[in-house]
Amino acid sequence: MKIAIVGATGMVGEIMLKVLEERNFPISKLFLVASERSVGKKFSFKGILHEVIGLETAVNSRPDIALFSAGGDISLTWAPKFAEVGTTVIDNSSAWRMDGSKKLIVPEINGKELTKEDKIIANPNCSTIQMVMALAPIHSEFEIKRIIISTYQSITGTGVKAVQQLDKEAKGEQAQAVYPYQIHKNALPHCDVFLENDYTKEEMKLVHETHKILNDKSIGITATAVRIPVVGGHSESVNIEFEKEFDVNKIREILQKTSGVEVQDDPKNQIYPMPIKAEGNDAVFVGRIRRDTSHSKALNMWIVADNLRKGAATNTVQIAEYLIANQLVSKN
Repeated sequence: MKIAIVGATGMVGEIMLKVLEERNFPISKLFLVASERSVGKKFSFKGILHEVIGLETAVNSRPDIALFSAGGDISLTWAPKFAEVGTTVIDNSSAWRMDGSKKLIVPEINGKELTKEDKIIANPNCSTIQMVMALAPIHSEFEIKRIIISTYQSITGTGVKAVQQLDKEAKGEQAQAVYPYQIHKNALPHCDVFLENDYTKEEMKLVHETHKILNDKSIGITATAVRIPVVGGHSESVNIEFEKEFDVNKIREILQKTSGVEVQDDPKNQIYPMPIKAEGNDAVFVGRIRRDTSHSKALNMWIVADNLRKGAATNTVQIAEYLIANQLVSKN
């Protein structure tokens, strides 16, 4: 397959390259694509240097699959141009997620929805992906009625400038501010921009994307998203109310059997998920699984994942792998 990575010089783009190499993805030709200021730079993939090219050149090269991680505006403008020449686009931005004509895919959950006709496929938000990985299998069994979410999100979700801000603040140096306040030794209840309903865009992504992926708009969902000075991954405290009675051990059993999920739930021995342990892994880690003592049909759990991997790059690559395995993408 001829593969293009659009946004190859960004944090997620670099992880995409790493994931493609780790998973021995079948590549006959690789195109690294970025903005004009990065054209000509060289990056190594499997020991071979590849020169960064511009978007127009990439479209004219007619790749079979283009993995996008270059922001919503770039995706809105350029994804259709790639699709017009027969390229299947898998987009990591928010541009197409809630478009009714586009699929929003986590392969383990709804990959079966994909067809050959899907030329622009949306990758969900990082915090949504890790949560639905844990929720989808238990929703099938016990029917989720309501979800209350609190996220504790890594600064890597903002980008490299946020990492630089934290590093400089930790050293007591003046930093270029990405956030409205200091992030070192702080917690900001402010991920993305505030909307008219006083929720942030990130919080509403959790609502709308979960409805779409689980194909169930009847679930009540509310969220508070918090940015914390952590690099390794996103953490989520999730309270789930079910329609049916449930058994906690059955929940654990279902999650233990779920591909892509790893249960770490032994509090007596201080075993539970943490971002410092999740960093660099593709699994979604679930722990602190316990009945809500205030509600007979509710459950609490703690979900952690590396937001740059399963929350972004790895899920994008897995979509591409699913397309190839099921012969849903044609060579250009």
